[in-house]
Amino acid sequence: MQTDKDCIFCKIVAGEIPCFKLYEDDSTLSFMDINPANEGHALVIPKEHWRNVYVVPDDLFAAVAVSVKKIAQAVQSALSPDGVNVVQANGKGAAQSVEHFHVHVLPRTLGDELKLNWGLNPGDMERIKICSETIKAAL
Repeated sequence: MQTDKDCIFCKIVAGEIPCFKLYEDDSTLSFMDINPANEGHALVIPKEHWRNVYVVPDDLFAAVAVSVKKIAQAVQSALSPDGVNVVQANGKGAAQSVEHFHVHVLPRTLGDELKLNWGLNPGDMERIKICSETIKAAL
């Protein structure tokens, strides 16, 4: 399996850094974003390290897409947001903050005024934990 020893997401996959895990299968992992744009903000990644959409193999892209759909459905069921954005960024110009292919599942509420480049603002770990448990229960 391809990994990068300096990648925070590879360290999460390896269990070296803890996460609020939502879902895992043979090739993907989903967990809560600890710098959430909105409550319930989740990430889906391939377990293998691929920098961006340009290089991720098609089969892993497809596996991530299947997991994204599961997580989006669980977020909708668990949190009842007004909507959900599925966002994927590539490169600094698109505000890709971690160079490991990943997809954001972003619950939205009407009037939240969330901008595409939402910045990195640490979230409340206890609220993130509670939210992760609520979403996992909906899987």
